[in-house]
Amino acid sequence: MWSPTEEEKYGVVICSFRGTVPQGLVLELGETVQILEKCEGWYRGVSIKKPSVKGIFPANYIHLKKAIVSNRGQYETVVPLEDSVVTEVTATLQEWAVLWKQLYVKHKVDLFYKLRHVMNELIDLRRQLLSGHLTQDQVREVKRHLTVRLDWGNEHLGLDLVPRKDFEVVDSDQISVSDLYKMHLSSRHSVQQSTSQVDTIRQRHGEACRMPVPHHFFLSLKSFTYNTIGEDTDVFFSLYDVREGKQISERFMVRLNKNGGPRNPEKIDRMCALFTDLSSKDMKRDLYIVAHVIRIGRMLLNDSKKGPPHLHYRRPYGCAVLSIMDVLQSISEIKEEKDFVLKVYTCNNENEWCQIHENIIRKSSTKYTAPSSNYGLIISLQLLRGDMEQIRRENPMIFNRGVSVTRKLGFPDVIMPEMKIVGCDIRNDLYLTLEKGDFERGGKSVQKNIEVTMYVLYADGEILKDCISLGSGEPSRSAYHSFVLYHNNSPRWGEIIKLPIPIDRFRGSHLRFEFRHCSTKDKGEKKLFGFAFTPLMRDDGTTLSDDIHELYVYKCDENSTFNNHALYLGLPCCKEDYNGCPNIPSSLIFQRSTKETFSVSTQLSSTKLTQNVDLLALLKWKAYPDRVMDILGRLRHVSGEEIVKFLQDILDTLFVVLDDNTEKYGLLVFQSLVFIINLLRDSKYFHFRPVMDTYIQKHFAGALAYKELIRCLKWYMDRSAELVRQDHIQEAMRALEYLFKFIVQSRILYSRATCGMEEEQFRSSIQELFQSIRFVLSLDSRSSETLIFTQAALLNSFPAIFDELLQMFTVQEVAEFVRGTLGSMPSTVHIGQSMDVVKLQSIARTVDSRLFSFSESRRILLPVVLHHIHLHLRQQKELLICSGILSSIFSIIKTSSLEGDVVEEVEMMVESLLDVLLQTLLTIMSKSQSQEAVRGQRCPQCTAEITGEYVSCLLSLLRQMSDTHFQHLLDNFQSKDELKEFLLKIFCVFRNLMKMSVFPRDWMVMRLLTSNIIVTTVQYLSSALHKNFTETDFDFKVWNSYFSLAVLFINQPSLQLENATPPKRKKILDKYGDMRVMMAYELFSMWQNLGEHKIHFIPGMIGPFLGVTLVPQPEVRNIMIPIFHDMMDWEQRKNGNFKQVEAELIDKLDSLVSEGKGDENYRELFSLLTQLFGPYPSLLEKIEQETWRETGISFVTSVTRLMERLLDYRDCMKGDETENKKIGCTVNLMNFYKSEINKEEMYIRYIHKLCDMHLQAENYTEAAFTLLLYCELLQWEDRPLREFLHYPSQSEWQRKEGLCRKIIHYFNKGKSWEFGIPLCRELAIQYESLYDYQSLSWIRKMEATYYDNIMEQQRLEPEFFRVGFYGRKFPFFLRNKEYVCRGHDYERLEAFQQRMLSEFPQAIAMQHPNHPDDSILQCDAQYLQIYAVTPIPDNIDVLQMDRVPDRIKSFYRVNNIRKFRYDRPFHKGPKDKENEFKSLWIERTTLTLTHSLPGISRWFEVERRELVEVSPLENAIQVVENKNQELRTLISQYQHKQMHGNINLLSMCLNGVIDAAVNGGIARYQEAFFDKDYITKHPGDAEKITQLKELMQEQVHVLGVGLAVHEKFVHPEMRPLHKKLIDQFQMMRSSLYHELPGLDKLSPACSGSSTPRSNVLVSHGPMSPESIKLVHRHSPLNLLGSVRHSSSSLSSHTSSETGNLVILTDSSVGETAEDMYHMQASPSTSSLSSTHSAPSQMINSAPSSARDKYPPLSGR
Repeated sequence: MWSPTEEEKYGVVICSFRGTVPQGLVLELGETVQILEKCEGWYRGVSIKKPSVKGIFPANYIHLKKAIVSNRGQYETVVPLEDSVVTEVTATLQEWAVLWKQLYVKHKVDLFYKLRHVMNELIDLRRQLLSGHLTQDQVREVKRHLTVRLDWGNEHLGLDLVPRKDFEVVDSDQISVSDLYKMHLSSRHSVQQSTSQVDTIRQRHGEACRMPVPHHFFLSLKSFTYNTIGEDTDVFFSLYDVREGKQISERFMVRLNKNGGPRNPEKIDRMCALFTDLSSKDMKRDLYIVAHVIRIGRMLLNDSKKGPPHLHYRRPYGCAVLSIMDVLQSISEIKEEKDFVLKVYTCNNENEWCQIHENIIRKSSTKYTAPSSNYGLIISLQLLRGDMEQIRRENPMIFNRGVSVTRKLGFPDVIMPEMKIVGCDIRNDLYLTLEKGDFERGGKSVQKNIEVTMYVLYADGEILKDCISLGSGEPSRSAYHSFVLYHNNSPRWGEIIKLPIPIDRFRGSHLRFEFRHCSTKDKGEKKLFGFAFTPLMRDDGTTLSDDIHELYVYKCDENSTFNNHALYLGLPCCKEDYNGCPNIPSSLIFQRSTKETFSVSTQLSSTKLTQNVDLLALLKWKAYPDRVMDILGRLRHVSGEEIVKFLQDILDTLFVVLDDNTEKYGLLVFQSLVFIINLLRDSKYFHFRPVMDTYIQKHFAGALAYKELIRCLKWYMDRSAELVRQDHIQEAMRALEYLFKFIVQSRILYSRATCGMEEEQFRSSIQELFQSIRFVLSLDSRSSETLIFTQAALLNSFPAIFDELLQMFTVQEVAEFVRGTLGSMPSTVHIGQSMDVVKLQSIARTVDSRLFSFSESRRILLPVVLHHIHLHLRQQKELLICSGILSSIFSIIKTSSLEGDVVEEVEMMVESLLDVLLQTLLTIMSKSQSQEAVRGQRCPQCTAEITGEYVSCLLSLLRQMSDTHFQHLLDNFQSKDELKEFLLKIFCVFRNLMKMSVFPRDWMVMRLLTSNIIVTTVQYLSSALHKNFTETDFDFKVWNSYFSLAVLFINQPSLQLENATPPKRKKILDKYGDMRVMMAYELFSMWQNLGEHKIHFIPGMIGPFLGVTLVPQPEVRNIMIPIFHDMMDWEQRKNGNFKQVEAELIDKLDSLVSEGKGDENYRELFSLLTQLFGPYPSLLEKIEQETWRETGISFVTSVTRLMERLLDYRDCMKGDETENKKIGCTVNLMNFYKSEINKEEMYIRYIHKLCDMHLQAENYTEAAFTLLLYCELLQWEDRPLREFLHYPSQSEWQRKEGLCRKIIHYFNKGKSWEFGIPLCRELAIQYESLYDYQSLSWIRKMEATYYDNIMEQQRLEPEFFRVGFYGRKFPFFLRNKEYVCRGHDYERLEAFQQRMLSEFPQAIAMQHPNHPDDSILQCDAQYLQIYAVTPIPDNIDVLQMDRVPDRIKSFYRVNNIRKFRYDRPFHKGPKDKENEFKSLWIERTTLTLTHSLPGISRWFEVERRELVEVSPLENAIQVVENKNQELRTLISQYQHKQMHGNINLLSMCLNGVIDAAVNGGIARYQEAFFDKDYITKHPGDAEKITQLKELMQEQVHVLGVGLAVHEKFVHPEMRPLHKKLIDQFQMMRSSLYHELPGLDKLSPACSGSSTPRSNVLVSHGPMSPESIKLVHRHSPLNLLGSVRHSSSSLSSHTSSETGNLVILTDSSVGETAEDMYHMQASPSTSSLSSTHSAPSQMINSAPSSARDKYPPLSGR
């Protein structure tokens, strides 16, 4: 029993199901299904892909997923309960899979493999997301990667852009159009950058401080390769600035053992550091990573005598450097570590150790020694960006490796509150650099080996533990030992040590430096010889200054005791200290060594200690009561770093001072407060603003301060009109936000303390303050630049105070304050551009503020905001800022509309903005179009971006408008003119929206929403149009604008759902429906409302409406068809015919279909076959009901036929079709325009299209004939002609002359000079009549040149082929028709067959020449039937003239041909086995074409075919007659010296005839037809038998003459051949002697074998005219008799040539007559297959093979 499912509602197919059971639903792997019912292991439901088809499928084939079910029951909808990004990835992958396979088919291999890689990544990332094991940050990162890949793939596959917010697809219904537009921009930017999605929409206004992104270098030491030192080493890495010559970071220390591994085994793979807080400026500096290697061991590495083995010294060894600039590019491009090898160089002179890194960088190679090539440190580097919190989040693995955070020396460029850097919250680091020392020898012969030991001691003399750090990466220690420079009394160390001393121990602590000489003798003792010291803090409380300190060196020895540190602390430590204490007792234990000095430098990085005296004075102001005024004044000279470090202490002090004496110190405290507030506006200290906020909220205690702050602020503002210098006023204006925070918090504290006393006084003081603010803003600043800056500062800060005021006042009260202030600004736009910008930015911040989100405040503020925007839009000023403000307003209103009522606000906006928005858009669009016309001049306000901004604003407004708003809008127009202007504007904007493509093609969401808003708006406006402009007030302009808009709308590419994929189409239809149909109904309704005014739109709207019916949507077409009927009806009523409709319809059909619109179904709308579509009948059915039925039906029929031709033409032009198809299509269409429709202009257009195609295919003769069609339409008259196509306006005579010249030129290029000569003559007559002798001379010379060309240049005779196109799959113009085609030069049958098959790859070759039956004609396939045909020339006269050169005759044999012949041999009756010639008949088909070849095409249709049968005797007569004619022509050419030199052609021809005759050729005819039985049986053939005998006699005579000519010209080497020919001729004569007794008389020269050969030569001169007449007497010339030397033996031989072949073929003896036909591959056996082969006898036969062998003799 089937039962509805409760939980199992949605699932994924995990195994394909073929649906083999009854009602089974076919499912593919990966499809999603909606489950409706279940029953015993089966489900019933639908596939999401095909929701209309229900079926059953096994439950175990489905993986169930959780889903939300709404509207349970029959029409329930199911939405999967999973992350929307997962759902999107699934759907996208399914869509891509189809397209991905197509990429392979289309050979887009590169994209195919890239997409496969991306799809695999998506599947992997999707799996991670579904696993549910990721942290929130990881989920966010995976989603970022997913969306980047989705957008990349969509863009490369040409799919739609997906607008997103926080990686998820946005719902366009939930946000304003402006926000949607910005999200599209943001998504496109994301795709282009292929980076993370921009989370927040780019801010348009305000000076949002973009924090500089800190950079960090992650460095890891992999190994110290080939470490041959043999001792432990310390490696110190640091960052070094070459230009400044100083180290900019702390040092990172790695301790290695003598094998090169870490000394601490736990440090394996953990020797890494993070150099933090490098700014963008730092990254541009010339930075190096410097590594100093210090060895720990003997004094001298290679000398074991120097010092005992148990004593270890820190000794310099080597240094390595790496330029950051050189590797920055490579490490920036990858997001992982990259390895580098650093060569370690050793120092040549230890005295220069402190400069070794500089020498290596400068490449001073004399000062260091290079290592062997493989010797060095292997490190890996990685560049990271972001703050430390982000770095920790994104790279947890780095921190898991125990990375050592290595800071910059000093503070970073951006100081964070409380310096929250890893490891400590409060920073207190003193960096001490051991600079240099100068020491005495002390009576030694050699210099000392000096080691410095340093301790940090507290006031009580205790050594502070762990306060000395040599570098990050190693724990701090209590003592520091410097490295030792061998034999050097003036060591230079340059070593930086960090002293992280606790704050509480800093005061009273000091540093002590002890100097020892390290002896290298046996004992190796270290002897103390002196010390130096310095306190860390001076008596005035300031710390040691950042400077070099030259310390006094005091003498001492090992016996000296430091237990009582007071003994030396009383001594001066340096020169400054000495000057400060003049009375020093001389009798002390420690004596200063005046010649010895020791220098250190210090740098303090502390958040709690200061080196500034003025700051200390302020913090201890009570100690100096007389200096308070001075101390307050000097605060602004204290550095920012010091102030932010002591921010809370300073603020507390200032407010205590203010409370102490308000009158005296009030203004100074106010100025100090302003200075501090403005300091925090600096980007370096910007992050301290939260510290200030926290202070105000939690630590501020100045309950009375507000009174003085308000007073001072008002005092400043009131004086702004008087003062010339206003710097201090401007500073106060910039500090307005925090001043108000202090004022409000102070008032809150006072109120709490006094239970709300003095509330009224406070309120009135604030109101007075606002009066002062309004006063400042209302001042005319045009004359005072300083006042402009004051006003600008005030406006910039003003919106920041709203939140503070809301704590003390209601929303309405604050809104009134703000309205008054904004209203006090000058409303003109002439206050100066800079102030305009500031004013609008202030309004923008107001709109973005929390205050504006309250509907109560919006109602108060909107009018003033809109007023200012309206003014700027009217003036077309600051459009970008205005658009940003409007976007924000629309965004807020859209959000509010989802929660509450916004009718009033929208009404305000409609009244204020709609008209000005339309005007602005029209201006921008017109500028944009003019800018496109004038390229290179770009106006910033005419970019696509600003157009998009304003379009989205307009659409946002229209979308928010309800019926009421539209009704109010239309009712508020004062006159119809105003309404008309509005309608024209809005229609024009909508039209431009669709024409200009404001939104890119792939912004489908945006485009569809736009279309939806437009169609909705048009529905509202159409009623107003009908109501106001139909009857007496009809206005053509508005109606025309409306119809144009509707047509453009329906034709929009984005709405053509037929081109979309099924899922996309379903999605669009579900959301919007088919908007084309909605608009079409609206259009039809409005057309019906026009009434008698319809006639105004005929014929103007025919073209546009026709364009709409070409949309392949049945419903749209059915709506539009009655409109055409209406148009025809109205014109019939008015003019009595519908010629205008007809002409316009045809013109538009042509242009639209040529552009590629329309389809097969459209043709049916105009045909009788069309049944009812929807509610309306077809056009033809409508017409049949009318009185003008006959003309209407003939018109529709004509249009239908035109459509058939147009669609064929379009398909040919659109596809990758061959030239032949395109030309055939064009000829077909051109003839239709001429013969059936009589549209001369269209006809001429297609003449030129056809001509261009011929030129492209290099068919110059055909191009000339095509152009001749136009030329023949023109007369030699002076009638002016308008400009047309590429012709200028000129007279008819000029155009015809130009055409004639061009045609002559094309005939020349096609070597068809005979066709060009008549045109030359025609032009000559015209020039002569005009006495234009210059042109006449030119044309006569041209004509003469053509005659020369005819005689001198070689021309090839083409082959001709008959082609039958059978089957319904052929284009209309070819279907079931036969054509004769003129082949290309050298093109034989096989090549032609191959060409045709490649042009029609779907075609099947027919293997027989028989006419096909109906089954082939009506089938849905393509059949080709091809065979060669022989031309039958019309002009026989010229071919009969013997003296005409063959080059001339050759032309007439193959040109101007309209008839062609094809012969098929067959046996009638019983076959005579002994002599088959008796029964061999010929079936002769004669084809007559519609036009002669050559013509406007290389092929023409067969108009008529005639079939006759030729008897065997008639065939024999023709064969012999043709051969005689060929011989005569050839002999005549040699006699008249037309063929020079080579006699081979004559030799072969004579040999072929004589040899064949000897071997039985002619004898076969004798046996067949001269036999008594034959004569008895065929008494009617007596005359023909006599004719055959005469022809044979004639052949013997001609052969005799030929041999005589051959004798005359034969080459000596060919004499043996000539002798053979004479001998064979005698045999031939004798064989024919008995049958033809008069033969010896006819040929006396050859009567006996005894006649000397010389007599033959003597007795035969050139043939006399009489003898020629004799020869011709019995033979009416059959032009086909001559063997055309261009013919192939495989193609175009007819039966007559077959006869020749029989006679001429050496190998034909003993062959049957039919075999001989087979030998020449007659059409009966010809095949379309390129693989068929001809018999070898045929290929080797003469003269064909001879012609192939000797091309120069072929007469070409």
